[in-house]
Amino acid sequence: MDHHTAARAFRAMEGRMLGAIAGDIIGSIYEYSAVPADGFPLFKDTSTFTDDTVLTIAVADWILSGGSIESHLRRWARRYPDAGYGGRFKVWMLDDKAEPLNSYGNGSAMRVSPIGWCAKTPKDALQLARKSAKPTHGHPDGIAGAQAVALAMCMAQNAKSISDIRAEIEKRFGYDLSTTVAQIRKDYGYDITCKGSVPQALVCALEADSYEQTIRNAISLGGDADTIACMAGGLSEILHGMPKAIKAEALARLDKDLRGVVKKFESCFVSPSLVGRARRLLKFS
Repeated sequence: MDHHTAARAFRAMEGRMLGAIAGDIIGSIYEYSAVPADGFPLFKDTSTFTDDTVLTIAVADWILSGGSIESHLRRWARRYPDAGYGGRFKVWMLDDKAEPLNSYGNGSAMRVSPIGWCAKTPKDALQLARKSAKPTHGHPDGIAGAQAVALAMCMAQNAKSISDIRAEIEKRFGYDLSTTVAQIRKDYGYDITCKGSVPQALVCALEADSYEQTIRNAISLGGDADTIACMAGGLSEILHGMPKAIKAEALARLDKDLRGVVKKFESCFVSPSLVGRARRLLKFS
C-alpha cells in the first residue's frame, strides 16, 4: 500500500461527512456573490448551515436508523423550516401524502455524501443514491447527479485514482470532467440543475491538491456556491483530508441535534458492529 492509498484509508476511518457540511457553511455567504479567485475568508460571523446540511444530516440519520427516506427528509426539514429549501420541496416536506417530485435539481446530489461514505461497493453507491433521490428528484438527471457524487466518493474510498474516477463518471453519466476550474469560471452562471453543477463540483475536487483548495475552487465559480462547495467538499474530504481548524469551525456552527448525528455517524467508522448494523438496515450486499 503506497503513502497516498494508506492516507486515504486512514481518512476513511475518520469519516465524518464534515467535508460536505463545511462546504455548505463556507459557501452560504458567497451565494449570488462575485468572489475573487485569489483569496477570500473561508468563514465569517454570518457563515451558517443551510438546507444542504440539514438534508445531508437527514440522509445520515436514515443510514443510521433505517425506515423510509421520505420520513427522515420531512422530519429534519420541518425541524429547520427556514434553512433555504426550494418552493416545490417546501410543499412536499409539509405534506405527508405528497406525491414524489420529478426534480432534476442538485438537491439530490447535495445531500448524498453519507452514502458515499458508507457504500461498500459501487453497486451499493448507485442503488442507495437512487433510493435517496427518488422521493424528490425522480427525474433521470436528478438521480444521475446523486449517483455521480456517491460513486465518485465510493471509488475514492476504494483507492481508485483520480484519472479512474474521472473516466468512470464521464463514461457512466456523460459528464464532461475534462475542463479546468479556470475554464469553467470564465462563463459559469447560476445553475441549480444536476447537469449544470455536479460536473463542475467534481472538477473542483479532482483538480485540487487540498480540501481548502477544493472549496476555494468551488466558491470562485460563483453561482450556487454553497451547494457546489457541499458536493465538492464531500469528495475532497476523502481525497485530501480536512484541516482540523476547518472541521472545528464547521462543528461549532451546528446545533446540538445536528452535531449529534455527525458524531454518531463518525462512530460507525470506528465500530465494526455499528458499520454492520447500518449496512443491514439499508440492506447492503
